[in-house]
Amino acid sequence: MTNLQLAVHFFFQIGVILVVCQVVGILGKRAGQPQVVSEMIGGVLLGPSLLGLFFPAISAGIFPPETLRILFPISQLGLAAYMFVVGMEFRVDIVQRQMRSALAVSVAGMVTPFVLGAGLGWFFYHHTAFFPPRTSLMEAMLFLGASMCITAFPMLARIIHFKGLTGTTMGTVALGAGALDDAAAWCLLAIVLASFDGVLAQAMTNIASGLGYVAAALWVIRPLLARWARGVEARGELAEREFVLLLALMAFGAWFTDLIGLHAVFGAFVMGIAMPRGLVTKELIARIQPLTVALLLPLFFTFSGLNTQIGLLDSAYLWGMTGLILVAAIGGKGVACWLAARATGLSHRESLGIGTLMNARGLMELIIINIGLQRGIISPALFATLVIMAVVTTLMASPLFELLVGRHRPPATST
Repeated sequence: MTNLQLAVHFFFQIGVILVVCQVVGILGKRAGQPQVVSEMIGGVLLGPSLLGLFFPAISAGIFPPETLRILFPISQLGLAAYMFVVGMEFRVDIVQRQMRSALAVSVAGMVTPFVLGAGLGWFFYHHTAFFPPRTSLMEAMLFLGASMCITAFPMLARIIHFKGLTGTTMGTVALGAGALDDAAAWCLLAIVLASFDGVLAQAMTNIASGLGYVAAALWVIRPLLARWARGVEARGELAEREFVLLLALMAFGAWFTDLIGLHAVFGAFVMGIAMPRGLVTKELIARIQPLTVALLLPLFFTFSGLNTQIGLLDSAYLWGMTGLILVAAIGGKGVACWLAARATGLSHRESLGIGTLMNARGLMELIIINIGLQRGIISPALFATLVIMAVVTTLMASPLFELLVGRHRPPATST
């Protein structure tokens, strides 16, 4: 295709993606699933797991390989823009008041699933062919441990918004713990990738750079923006040029964290936290959120779904290994986070809600395991088992939350 043909075909892809996501969303709503989960399923259905499996010619016609060059960067833009909004809505004040609970849930949600995942990595390495010969035992254990640690952070944010938990202790503790867990998981992934390439020292440099970015954003950029925002508040409006410059800050933050191997979502999220609260964030959210949620995020979920092949699970043995991974994933993440929240004084229902929300892994898990597959760290068979784990833990989050917490939701904490 020429560049013009690619651009024209991209519009057709957008139409197909939006229609499919809305249709699946209508069906998912009847089953108690938020739109974000339906978009994840819609993306998988449009990929080789369903459309490409049963109607390969139609799939190839809608998503020819060369068009992914356009779909990928647009999907990443949507994800970064949404996480920028999530950062602006993040209630730092509640996290500070609930620091003990957030840290306890975060540590439990990292350590327990990592230990279980590393143990499974050791078992699979010695007793299965899940890891290619080039992968070392330490890389296998670190990679599977990191895969178990991950929380579907962007999806968690949308589920919390969908259920009206924004600003509540439950929602904010879950978001705070999820952000820390995912950052740790990406650091572990950076170590694995660097070790795989024989440059472990570079991984440590990248992690240090990430910590430096957080420090610069929160302790340098944030105070400067707060001082500038007083002028915006006095004028009563955010000028167009100012809006564009703040978007540029988001883009530079996403670019930098992706450059150092920690993924663009964290750069955008941290930059969102750095934005001054008040008129500035109100205007930014009002301008960014509608188009991002309605148009750009479905493209991200679809692109990830195009790389997912559930059909690789074609034996009882593989399904048995999938069940083992599921038990370790649910016990290591959901149960551990529930117990940690309860141990720090949160109510039983709040603790159950946090454990349920933290157990969802979604497409952040798919991103990590796709990287592992593309780099040759894991086999297609292990990839397929981890896909099932990601889908099941995400699908179960919303109905299980309603069953355990239901209408007994705590009110949002006022500013």
